[in-house]
Amino acid sequence: MIAQLRIDDRLIHGQVALVWTKELNTPGIVVANDNAANNETVKMTLKMATPTGKKLLIRTVDDAIKVFNNPKGKDMRMFALTNNVKDALKIARNVEDIDGINVANVGRFAENADQSVQLSSTLMLDKEELTALKELVKLSIPVFNQVVPSNNKTEISSLLKNVE
Repeated sequence: MIAQLRIDDRLIHGQVALVWTKELNTPGIVVANDNAANNETVKMTLKMATPTGKKLLIRTVDDAIKVFNNPKGKDMRMFALTNNVKDALKIARNVEDIDGINVANVGRFAENADQSVQLSSTLMLDKEELTALKELVKLSIPVFNQVVPSNNKTEISSLLKNVE
């Protein structure tokens, strides 16, 4: 069961490692990202950023879906991370047990950021990511923006009303 699927363009960093892992109290983190799964330097960096005592799995998006759907892990709470909305949509369409999707930090470092739509101070989406986000909201999973637990949850559907 995925306690939270977080979309964060930096994957594991201070907010994730120090705040969210404690808040969600999961035994580990699953990074679902094709680049990270196939790049030894990125893997090493993510491992270094993982809090002591937490397990880390780094898988391609397709392999992560297999992990999430494995009956052996059915009762295990997992904190999942992707760095883009399209990967989160693929996971959400193929995994049944997701408590919520936190669209936290996306698009701020994209090369085409000047062509993106800004939904909040931490969300800047290009046309493809915006379309994927609209599809994500249509699923029966809570989709929200919450950078850190002390922030209020903002429903993504309310942010999308400003761009439609």
